[in-house]
Amino acid sequence: MTDILFTNARLADGTLDDIAVSAGRITAITPAGSGADATNKVDIAGHLLVPSFVEGHIHLDTSFYGDKWIPHKPCTNGFDVHERVAFQAQNIATAAPMDKRARDQLDLCIANGTVQMRSHVMVDGSVGLTSLETILKVREDYKDLIDIQLVAFPQSGILKSPGTPELMDEAIGMGADLVGGLDPLSFDRDIKGHLDVVFGIAEKRGVDVDIHLHDAGTMGAMTIEEICARTTALGMQGHVAVSHAYGLGDLGLDPMKKIAALIAKSGVSIMTNAPGNHNFPPVALLRAAGVTVFSGSDNIRDSWWPFGDGDMLRRAEIIAYRSGFYTDPELAAAFDVVTSAGARALRLEGYSIAVGARADFVTLGAEHVPEAVVAIPKPRRVFRQGKLVAENGAVIR
Repeated sequence: MTDILFTNARLADGTLDDIAVSAGRITAITPAGSGADATNKVDIAGHLLVPSFVEGHIHLDTSFYGDKWIPHKPCTNGFDVHERVAFQAQNIATAAPMDKRARDQLDLCIANGTVQMRSHVMVDGSVGLTSLETILKVREDYKDLIDIQLVAFPQSGILKSPGTPELMDEAIGMGADLVGGLDPLSFDRDIKGHLDVVFGIAEKRGVDVDIHLHDAGTMGAMTIEEICARTTALGMQGHVAVSHAYGLGDLGLDPMKKIAALIAKSGVSIMTNAPGNHNFPPVALLRAAGVTVFSGSDNIRDSWWPFGDGDMLRRAEIIAYRSGFYTDPELAAAFDVVTSAGARALRLEGYSIAVGARADFVTLGAEHVPEAVVAIPKPRRVFRQGKLVAENGAVIR
């Protein structure tokens, strides 16, 4: 029995179809006008209907979105992770309550079309488990609007921050879904010790890994090689991600092709948000090698930069712009990075516009995907399991 019939939906292949949904799943896709009868009908009116966006990397605990404006403070000498972490601690001390800031950021993301998210949450000796406790409560309150994976993220390092390994292990027991890491070489200055903790917890708890890696050049490349080796040795192909991986953007063509083949073979995913002041991984080259490249907003109006609007379609445009993507297939690839590739990296079940998939989708005022990437059309309607959860830039509860 059809609960809802979405009529006149334009799919990515250009066809105009009706989509039948029951119990939150797509049960049929038929040419427009031929769908099964249903008492509840939603007219998509010829708008483009695409899978909901995947926000693959964000920080719900450190954003100041919705709070007072906090002027950006530059590092004293270029980009320095240690100094940025110190600035973040200073700013959070005077910010609005974390749960309010997290909710404001979630509303922003959902309204823009995201109903699948991975957020990193600080878990280390500087904050203990308090941030995670807060975000776990927020996640519970938003469970009918968005699915959120949480990463236990050691923002102050693992080995440099006493008690952090034990806290990260405890965080998984509390409800965090993944174990994270941060610049094993430049921050903790002990790649083996750092990764021993990360992969040790992952193996013990049976969870995935997502490691922040800002290190440039050969230092970053060497760390990625070690992560790939650990992943393969533990049989964790498809369960490990490296976020940022700036160093991949510093390599020459031949060494980049070599490491791309290694990353693909190990099944490690690479997250990039194509930040404006850093080299970033070569998206097209990595994808051609078989690497899953996904994306996220990363920081939204926080201590790292004042930008971010929670719109993964705009993120696709940024990735395309910075990558020199101009053709329709290239623009479609940028769209894939924020949709299907993100779903693969997060190992989401039932993600697509297909019979049997979850009815999680977004409507856009565009003729096709390439136009959507460059036009970033609004307003949008956002559906989760067939239920309207956002419209005209506002979340519906």
